[in-house]
Amino acid sequence: MVITILCGGSGTRLWPLSRELLPKQFVKLINNSSLFQQTLIRNAGISNNFQIVTNESHYFLAQDEIESINIKLESIDYILEGLPKNTAAALLFSALSVKEDDIILAIPSDHIIKDIENYNKAILEADKLAKDGNIVLFGIKPNSPNTGYGYIKDSKNGLEFIEKPSEIKAKEYLSDGNYYWNSGMFCFKASILIEEFKIYQKDLFKECKKAFENAKISQNITRIKPQDMKNIKDISIDYAIMEKSKKLKLLKANFTWNDVGSFDALKNEYKKDSNNNISNTNLIALESSNNFVFSNKTTATIGINDLIIIDTVDSLLITKEGESQKIKEVVKILKENNSELCQIHRTVYRPWGSYSVLLDGDKYKIKQIIVKPKKRLSLQKHFHRNEHWIVVSGSAIVTIEDKEFILKSNESTYIPMGSVHRLENPGKIDLIIIEVQAGEYLGEDDIIRLEDDFNRS
Repeated sequence: MVITILCGGSGTRLWPLSRELLPKQFVKLINNSSLFQQTLIRNAGISNNFQIVTNESHYFLAQDEIESINIKLESIDYILEGLPKNTAAALLFSALSVKEDDIILAIPSDHIIKDIENYNKAILEADKLAKDGNIVLFGIKPNSPNTGYGYIKDSKNGLEFIEKPSEIKAKEYLSDGNYYWNSGMFCFKASILIEEFKIYQKDLFKECKKAFENAKISQNITRIKPQDMKNIKDISIDYAIMEKSKKLKLLKANFTWNDVGSFDALKNEYKKDSNNNISNTNLIALESSNNFVFSNKTTATIGINDLIIIDTVDSLLITKEGESQKIKEVVKILKENNSELCQIHRTVYRPWGSYSVLLDGDKYKIKQIIVKPKKRLSLQKHFHRNEHWIVVSGSAIVTIEDKEFILKSNESTYIPMGSVHRLENPGKIDLIIIEVQAGEYLGEDDIIRLEDDFNRS
């Protein structure tokens, strides 16, 4: 069995914890581990063959997450999409990349699943059904009238897919007993899914096959070029195949499942106090009840009820309980205003390490930059800013134009606007520097990469 982990996402539903460059599967939400890590650990006992379908900007995050957990996997292949095109294309790429008779277990990377024994039993049953030529869908028996999930109705006439319902409809589905939450998990033989695409999505199959055949393959990495993905239809696997296929089998799963699609869903994973308050931090709640507070600092509430409060270094979200599904409208406004708040946190992770914005002024910005051992930034230049580098810890190889020199702790240098430069860590410990930027424009897009170890443009 090949376990395909779908690792995309735009980071909108759990903003401001989740951002485009750090979507929710990589955020350490529970027990100091990410949902992506939990997905790997949960499935490591089922198979040693993993496939990660993600995009170029999340590739190094996935690598770091895998390296930081103590599990040994026989093989991990990566399919890196040049442009996000939803789950239909992602699953077709997965099927095209393996042997025709291979069974694929396709699972999202951002779900919480408990009752591992029942989970493993469900996977074994799905494997048998898939070997018989079925496309297996995992349906979750609803325990509440949730309006944030899609539903599948199991009837004599086959499976019926229902979009996120109203509360009235969700209550009807719960009492009916023949409706299941659509988990977004699938199990199928690669050849079966490919044949279904040929029948129901001929144009999509043609474009995906062409893009896949033109992909750049290096060892265990398949890179789908952005220009080859432009004509691929942006459509979910449900709309593209599942709502049309005659080869579906609904597996009625008996394990606890949460897709963490909103803060209303996330709060169910934390313990409540005597007044139904939930928090990941030290919470002092006076005359307050039924609140969810997520913060990195001690928080006090006085006389408030039924609120969700999400506090990050650069953003604060306050919403009523039951309204957190509307966060995507906030993110839409941020995007319309060209705000970086929907893209990055104050701490941003890069293939070579990370940087944190310590102070952001009108014409200056101060960062802490951490470069991992034996890594280096791209050879680059900026048109609108000068930079000062001060080494705090470790040693650095600095390139400025045609000069190369070493900086040690408490030493500094200056990079004039327009100068070609590079920063490298030749040592065995993290290189930590403070960077002071000064100029008329300090946006992250003021960068021209001339050479890059990570194939970024």
